Amino acid sequence: MDIAQKIKELAELHLINQAHFIVDVTVSKHKPMKITVALDGDAGVSIDDCANLSRQLSDELEKENSIDEAYTLEVGTPGIDQPLKLKRQYKKNIGRELKVHLTDKSIVRGKLVSADEEKIGVQEPAEKKKEVKDSEIPFTEIEKTIVIVSFK
Repeated sequence: MDIAQKIKELAELHLINQAHFIVDVTVSKHKPMKITVALDGDAGVSIDDCANLSRQLSDELEKENSIDEAYTLEVGTPGIDQPLKLKRQYKKNIGRELKVHLTDKSIVRGKLVSADEEKIGVQEPAEKKKEVKDSEIPFTEIEKTIVIVSFK
């Protein structure tokens, strides 16, 4: 088992609130090693949630002596520019505007209106401003999805 997978499993053990979940764990190959844990939640994540998980994970890694070289540990939320990686993230973002890159290289822009285990539903603006076009997109056809942040 690689270090990233081990850290993910350790982090998931410390998630007391099932509303939180691990999106990703990355481990840099540079010295000193940098471990980054991306934490998300159905209703958001506070800085205290990140700090608590960081402390617990750090204590666990020290106790197990799993990493025999110098490292830094960062626990935070995925950045707003990061693509959605988990189906659970799609459910959390229902109602928000998305830019969906499809495997056929086309792009769909619109409001996320539904998400289940197989597909997402998107309302795309039609040619006439007051009309919308409903689309269902299977996850198998999605290359990446970015949430569009609006400052209106």
